[in-house]
Amino acid sequence: KVAAFAALSRLTPARVRLDASARPLPLADLLAFQEDHAAARDAIHGRVDWDALARALAPLATLRVASAARERAVYLRRPDLGRQLAPGAELPRLDCPLLIVIGDGLSARGVAANAPALVAALVARLPELGGVPVILAEGARVALGDAIGAATGAGMVLMLIGERPGLTVADSLGAYLTLAPRVGLRDSARNCVSNIHGQGGLGPEAAADRIAWLVGAARRLGATGVALKDESAAAALPAG
Repeated sequence: KVAAFAALSRLTPARVRLDASARPLPLADLLAFQEDHAAARDAIHGRVDWDALARALAPLATLRVASAARERAVYLRRPDLGRQLAPGAELPRLDCPLLIVIGDGLSARGVAANAPALVAALVARLPELGGVPVILAEGARVALGDAIGAATGAGMVLMLIGERPGLTVADSLGAYLTLAPRVGLRDSARNCVSNIHGQGGLGPEAAADRIAWLVGAARRLGATGVALKDESAAAALPAG
């Protein structure tokens, strides 16, 4: 059994099993747990370097906006404020078919590590994105994309946001696609592509393939969320 668990552990970064017979917990396992726990805390409390992110996204233009949760401590205590634009926030009317919003969410590391490469892969698949500014949203929860989409007149919003870190991956990114965004939508109205990271998760090319498929399917169906089933894997299979 020990050999079987060891073989399984080599296939995943997740903790598969600790040695139940060990008394006390092996020092290596304890130190690894403490290191991963610290990385998760750092990811949650970290801040995105928005200027560096804007440079990494060039030549795409960027616009900055913030939620009503201006302080990180408030953001963590008040998820509702992270879903609202800051009072007095102004965004131009873009009236674009698809808008990308990048929010810090619960992992600044996830944004820095994955968002630029994913956006580049998306622009290669969806050329209309090349002429639309990317919105950089500080203090963002997923639903802040609805308010941003409504304010800019976007037909569809793709929110890329740092995912809640676990004890094996602290730099994961999530992507949430919403058709006809407006304030008050439920999460059932959007599609999610999660676990975008380089530690056994979806890489930027694979994630962009899936998101691009969802964008096309949403346009054909006229809906996102529970009405839209992700069949991108089946669509990628060779005919016959």
